Amino acid sequence: MPSIINKIALEEHFSGPDLQPSINDVAFFDPQVLGSIEAALPEFAEQRLLAMDRAGISIAVLSQTAPGVQAMEDAALAVELAQRVNDFLHTRLELAPARFRGFACLALQNVEAACNELKRCVLELGFVGVLINGATNGAYLDEPQFAPFWHTLEQLDVPLYLHPGLVSEHSQAFRGHPELEGAVWSWTCDTATHMLRLVFARVLERHPRARLILGHMGETLPYMLWRLDSRAAVTTLGRSLSQPPSETLKRHLTVTTSGVCADAPLRCALEAMGDHAVMFSTDYPYEDIQLASDWIENAAISEAQRIKVCRSNAQRVLRLG
Repeated sequence: MPSIINKIALEEHFSGPDLQPSINDVAFFDPQVLGSIEAALPEFAEQRLLAMDRAGISIAVLSQTAPGVQAMEDAALAVELAQRVNDFLHTRLELAPARFRGFACLALQNVEAACNELKRCVLELGFVGVLINGATNGAYLDEPQFAPFWHTLEQLDVPLYLHPGLVSEHSQAFRGHPELEGAVWSWTCDTATHMLRLVFARVLERHPRARLILGHMGETLPYMLWRLDSRAAVTTLGRSLSQPPSETLKRHLTVTTSGVCADAPLRCALEAMGDHAVMFSTDYPYEDIQLASDWIENAAISEAQRIKVCRSNAQRVLRLG
């Protein structure tokens, strides 16, 4: 039976023809699992729309899957492929314009080109934001060269979805434990750290209109707000911030439920971040779209919260009307 809730999901992945992830990029997947994912990523019509219909998802915001272009050393090639995948996505959105929206893919190896491409994607192609797959060749978005990118985000008033990507370096804590790679743990560590770098480097103080989205129920950060404030208050750099880290996070950040289908972390995110700051997502095709839908419909939250999480928060954040 179709779901009764008219949901919007915004961490829903595809792959353009030139950016299919290789087996080396996703070696932490079981090959049998990977096979079904690889088959679903480039498909936009019957299979994806049928899954959305069954799950009661009216709109899916599509994004190029990791690693995308962030790990490419050849900047010119990365710029070319980002433009190509955005054009590809635009043609696919037209297959079901009432059902699909898009996040831009950007090659931040060339910041000026990335800013121009973001303007094209938003103003000409109608995309609703940008998704970045982690650090760009090891460079995080708090580094000075990315300042024009933050200005462009503010100018266009669109959100940045900060998604995990390939981690260029690992600490010795991961040595000998490949099972901790990827979505099991290392991506969470890296993405949460990326977000905190933006806070402690005061990027968001310099760009007060910047808006960000984190998936996977906020990459553990909603649990950590009190401790972040407590420990920052006793460090020299933390004491120099204009406001506690939790306030910066709550002002600039919205989180999604992608890849986390459990009531306890959902209730924590709602209480910690506010029920205006949590949005539904499924992480298709990496997670079970039907399981995510069934869970959110039965989660132990109020009906008013359910409507905000499933639909109205995304309408506001993405300017969907």
